Amino acid sequence: MHEHVPSSTDHSHDNHDSRGSLDRRDLLRGAVVLGIGAAGATMAAPASAAPAGVPAPRASDAWQSLAPDPEAPADAPRGALAGVEVAAPVIAGCSTWGAAAARGTIETVSTNPNKILIHHTASANVTDYSQAAGYQIARDIQQWHFDNGWVDTGQHLTVSRGGYVMEGRHGSLARLQSGSGTVVGAHAPGQNSQAIGIENQGTYTSATPPAQLWSRLVELCAYICDQYGIAPTQIYGHRDYTATACPGDVLYSMLPQLRSEVAAALAGSSWSVVVDNTSAGFAAGGSWLTSSFSAERYGASYRYATPAEVSDLATFSATIPSDGSYRVEAWFPGIEGYNTSTPFIVYTGTGSSTVRVDQSTGGGAWLSLGTYAMTAGTRQVVAVSRWTQGTAYVVADAVRITRL
Repeated sequence: MHEHVPSSTDHSHDNHDSRGSLDRRDLLRGAVVLGIGAAGATMAAPASAAPAGVPAPRASDAWQSLAPDPEAPADAPRGALAGVEVAAPVIAGCSTWGAAAARGTIETVSTNPNKILIHHTASANVTDYSQAAGYQIARDIQQWHFDNGWVDTGQHLTVSRGGYVMEGRHGSLARLQSGSGTVVGAHAPGQNSQAIGIENQGTYTSATPPAQLWSRLVELCAYICDQYGIAPTQIYGHRDYTATACPGDVLYSMLPQLRSEVAAALAGSSWSVVVDNTSAGFAAGGSWLTSSFSAERYGASYRYATPAEVSDLATFSATIPSDGSYRVEAWFPGIEGYNTSTPFIVYTGTGSSTVRVDQSTGGGAWLSLGTYAMTAGTRQVVAVSRWTQGTAYVVADAVRITRL
């Protein structure tokens, strides 16, 4: 299932006819290969996870471009954006993930790309985050594009839901590593020789990308910007150039955050970590149940529990790299019927602070819990407590810790 379908033949030029919807062949192929009868659907939440009277979440009916000013500066000398070298993420080349040979000539141009375009695959939001699953989606995409009559995978790079990065079109990785020239893709009309296309596995019309995918996407974009001298302001969504829903309302709404985090990485002072309720750094007892009811969740699910005067915490642990000032943020679904005074405990290494959060509103975004002086080390950094009043659920979804 591949949302951006420029044409039935891939001539690797910029005059493709792009369709915003999937044809019947693509729908059938998706249903067979990935079970995408309802792409992006998750397991139904327990009935108790949905407060009474809460309607099923739906995507916004309105759309507003979040693209930066098109007159924003596009390029800078290679490596000059930060004065520091951005570390290259691990990228599996075509031979590593088992790509078939291209079925025709892949064109290249000597000019460097001037922007990055973000896509989603419009495939199922699978919970298999393994490397094998990442390599499989890369093979599936290539086959779908062969079926479209293209010579090879259309996009330059692919990020799996587990955070694995794969080369897409043959030759893209070598050009990126050298920081010279562009492999002409087939991912957006008018931009195939000017923009690096990045596919993100999944459907992000109403769900947020997993933490692993997001972290790799930030690293990958920072590396691309550094290699080619592209300013972070030149990161766009597919819909900015083509009549399409890609990359989904939620992922598209996160592009300003992506630009900001990439800029911080290029500044050389960035350190940030997201700990989701599915991450290794999360822990909770049996009273904390799992739900995917709300589309405002971070990733595939979140945890919820009934308030009680007991010491029963949902904890988020991380390794703080150095003593310093850190901003701590929480992500949760904000739904009427959830607790209006959920205790979040922030541990600094020398003490703790408790912040009460109204989880009945303001969800689906990062909420600051404050800025704290923290000491280096691996430990619990944030905990969500059940010790509060009322019977409305308290929720533990994800936290983000950023060095300032």
